[in-house]
Amino acid sequence: MKTTVIKMGGASVMRNEPLDTLWASVARLAKTGRVVVVHGGGIRATKIAGQLGHTPRMVHGRRITTDTDLEIVQWTLRGELNGRLVAGAVKHSVKAVGLSGADGPLVYVTKRPPWNVDGETIDFGWVGDIASVDTELLDILLDQGYVPVIAPLGIDHTGQLYNVNADTVSCALAKALQAEEYLLVTEIGGIRRNTADPNSHLSSFNAELCSRGVQEGWITDGMRVKINVGFAALNAGIPNVFIVSPEGIPDPSTGTRIMH
Repeated sequence: MKTTVIKMGGASVMRNEPLDTLWASVARLAKTGRVVVVHGGGIRATKIAGQLGHTPRMVHGRRITTDTDLEIVQWTLRGELNGRLVAGAVKHSVKAVGLSGADGPLVYVTKRPPWNVDGETIDFGWVGDIASVDTELLDILLDQGYVPVIAPLGIDHTGQLYNVNADTVSCALAKALQAEEYLLVTEIGGIRRNTADPNSHLSSFNAELCSRGVQEGWITDGMRVKINVGFAALNAGIPNVFIVSPEGIPDPSTGTRIMH
């Protein structure tokens, strides 16, 4: 059976109406294949942090996760957003099960060591780098027709929870499950030379364009992370990798195909 891993960005998670389209598409995919959904939620976590008087620090699209940030990530991603997504799935008769990478556990991590970024040593706090993935729990659920909906938390062997980049988690799971299709869902539904101009949409994207985009400044931060993850998925043997909108899931060719 075809396995599809769908990664939903935080902005897509925050919208309500297009999720009906998404879950209707997932329901169709689940009738003939295995579907895993991984979601982010950084936008919501940042909003909740602001309401609490806390301003998270971001470095090149990646969140520094302090003790406070880790609590907020658990409240929003594993709590509010995961529950809301499962409820939306059930509305469309999808047998959804809410999980995090710590359940099973699915995703073992190690604490990220400090990085040198633009001459500054950055300690990312409670951010985990994936050490291993165990799909046993997912295989059990998928074989019974369930759709796992996964929040990007990881755990180490001491039981410490970590915030993990959702793109990275989804790619690691797609690789471990030997998925045939990997869809990165974003608001604009693909890669554009100018994010404000739909006419600058690119139907395909390769390493040469990536290098040019970084140099010219239209590939930055979060999109750069997604593209790197897309290339990692290709290198892991996943044949079909697309960046799409929620509405584009039924026909990924409407988005941007990541190619060698």
